[in-house]
Amino acid sequence: MKVIVTGSLGHIGRPLTELLVKDGHSVTVISSNPQKQKEIETLEASAAIGSIEDTVFLTQVFEGADIVYCMIPPGNYFNADFDMIQHCSKMANSYTRAILQAGVKRVILLSSIGAHMDKDNGILSSCYMLEHIFNGLPTDIAVTCMRPVGFYYNLMSFVHSIKTSGVITSNYGGEQARPWVAPADIAAAIEEEVSEMYVGRKVRYVASEEISCTEIAAILGEAIGKPDLQWRVIPDEQQLNRMITAGMNPKIAAGLVEMNASIQSGKLYEDYYRNRPMLGKTKIKDFAKEFAVAYDAAS
Repeated sequence: MKVIVTGSLGHIGRPLTELLVKDGHSVTVISSNPQKQKEIETLEASAAIGSIEDTVFLTQVFEGADIVYCMIPPGNYFNADFDMIQHCSKMANSYTRAILQAGVKRVILLSSIGAHMDKDNGILSSCYMLEHIFNGLPTDIAVTCMRPVGFYYNLMSFVHSIKTSGVITSNYGGEQARPWVAPADIAAAIEEEVSEMYVGRKVRYVASEEISCTEIAAILGEAIGKPDLQWRVIPDEQQLNRMITAGMNPKIAAGLVEMNASIQSGKLYEDYYRNRPMLGKTKIKDFAKEFAVAYDAAS
């Protein structure tokens, strides 16, 4: 099949491209960076260099495709003018216009846990809106919404606080097991969906391991030579103030704090547990090796 991969060779895009090429699919990777062309072609995929905000460009690339994998690139959380909903809406509408104009009949959308909620999910309200836009496509276009849980690599944001204060702090944590996921396992799940001849609307959660923050701190601490590393839960207001003081867009900071509060209460995971997936291969102990390398390299 002819498959279009968006997101360039990012955390998910690279392993997904490798899997699809290995399966014998004809793969085109969209990237806004011309310097990625050679790297994409080295993976035996075709490169399409342009912006996903350009509907004409997207339509040309999508023509003749059997399936398109769509993801929204992250914005700059430290840009005072950044509007998450506006950002996602603009990209989603560009995608859906190109899908319609090119006649694509199968779409896989990278969404997120929390996309089932229209409130109390913080910045993930953008994913609720995103799924609504894509599910508004004509019913003869199959749409699969992938809902990964918290990414392991988001734990990299704690490297600085461990270096400076010797602890992990956030407004969520504790002894309750929560689901986490590795990008490689998301890529594997998407690759499986490409092989499915699904018609209609589908939601699939993706997770690698269900583990508590306390256990994560112990595993990461062991990997970096700090076996007594602790994960401390701080009040929402304190977390918000820390983020804003660090220069984060206040609206985004508030959205992240609300999302974390929903993690802490367990509300964010209610639909996940109603539709619990098989867990992927990559565990936190595997990620801990990557975390240790980043920790050692940090100043």
